Amino acid sequence: MSKLRGLYPSIEPYQTGYLDVGDGHTVSYERVGTPGGKPAVFLHGGPGGGISPSQRRLFDPARYDVLLFDQRGCGQSRPHASIEANTTWHLVADIERLREHIGVEKWMVFGGSWGSALSLAYAQTHPSRVSELILRGVYTLTKAEIDWYYQFGVSEMFPDKWALFQAPIPENERDDMVAAYHRRLTGDDPIARLEAAKAWTIWEGETITLLPDPEFSKPFRDGHYALAFARLENHYFTNRAWLEEGQLLKNANLLRGIPGTIVHGRYDMPCPARYAFALHQQWPDAEFHLIEGAGHAWTEPGILDQLIRATDRYAS
Repeated sequence: MSKLRGLYPSIEPYQTGYLDVGDGHTVSYERVGTPGGKPAVFLHGGPGGGISPSQRRLFDPARYDVLLFDQRGCGQSRPHASIEANTTWHLVADIERLREHIGVEKWMVFGGSWGSALSLAYAQTHPSRVSELILRGVYTLTKAEIDWYYQFGVSEMFPDKWALFQAPIPENERDDMVAAYHRRLTGDDPIARLEAAKAWTIWEGETITLLPDPEFSKPFRDGHYALAFARLENHYFTNRAWLEEGQLLKNANLLRGIPGTIVHGRYDMPCPARYAFALHQQWPDAEFHLIEGAGHAWTEPGILDQLIRATDRYAS
């Protein structure tokens, strides 16, 4: 068996900047690799997750010119944790603004988890701007997917962690956890807001790896990070990401002709594998890798191996 591939060495951006995208929002971006190399854009998860230095290392810096950015309201983008003028379609427009800002005709789009949904929305809106598509931990934002993670499903596998997720919510409100959290995350009580943000974020941080990984879940405990993460995720999921039910799967025909790679963990808790499989059936141009012994996180060895192989393949 061939050796599992790992990340490229640590690298600093060759350029960082801010782009005013309108509506009072400014997004922070960085460019990594070799100027003039193969253009790519990295779309982070969450919504509200922001980018991290380790994500720069998914691409061969000698061959790629990668733009990574913090989506509206999170990371270094401003205003922090803002849900105003913050929808899927605002973000799709931001990606196009960034592409025009750096002056490339088309680019490879790489997105994981929520970033996979955003990648699909972008590619289905602007297929001529996408040279290839790499999707990890596919999420299509159907009601069933949201209910599975936030109402009944993953609760059965993680009863101990589910109890902590339920704790800030009175029993008489637990029939709709997303709505109950929405009231607290958008309410006027800053203490209740922060308590809810941390509980929401820790639930995710501790259920996305196959085995417990304290180092991976540590950032999810930080209050500043949690506030943006929880408010944005809940805002998007409350509004079903401004998508019609099943839209991203129904419109998969718009991806025809775009080379793609889908990488998904067999034991992905937030994003059940059936949706990644359904996408592959609708979009046979894409390679499909269902990784045994893996959960949701991109850092899982089998998932990371296939992501690096995909970026290497498309580089040439």
